[in-house]
Amino acid sequence: MTLRILIISFFSLILVISAEAQTKIQSASWSINQSVAGFALDNNNGERIMTIDIKFDKPFNSKPKVYLSLIQIDASKETNIRYNIEAVSVSRDGFTLKVNTWSDSKIFSMSGNWLAYTE
Repeated sequence: MTLRILIISFFSLILVISAEAQTKIQSASWSINQSVAGFALDNNNGERIMTIDIKFDKPFNSKPKVYLSLIQIDASKETNIRYNIEAVSVSRDGFTLKVNTWSDSKIFSMSGNWLAYTE
């Protein structure tokens, strides 16, 4: 094998290893509103919880970190707006997005984005 072919083979191997070592990222949007079965964030008082099961398009090789954002909320102007969103039960295959409100808050709809990544 000539030196030139050996060098090209070496750099090709490095490129393949680098491509596999790159960070993997998946993202999408989420939303909940009064048309979702069991929606209760706009009724009653006290703690009310909604969950959304998120399945990744492709499973990660290891458990990813998940970041959530809120981009829209429609709530009653008559009460304080109280809410929490969190990713629970995170696995290689997906996670559960948990949305809750409490006290007398009335939330009619919420939407946002999620981003999951591994290194």
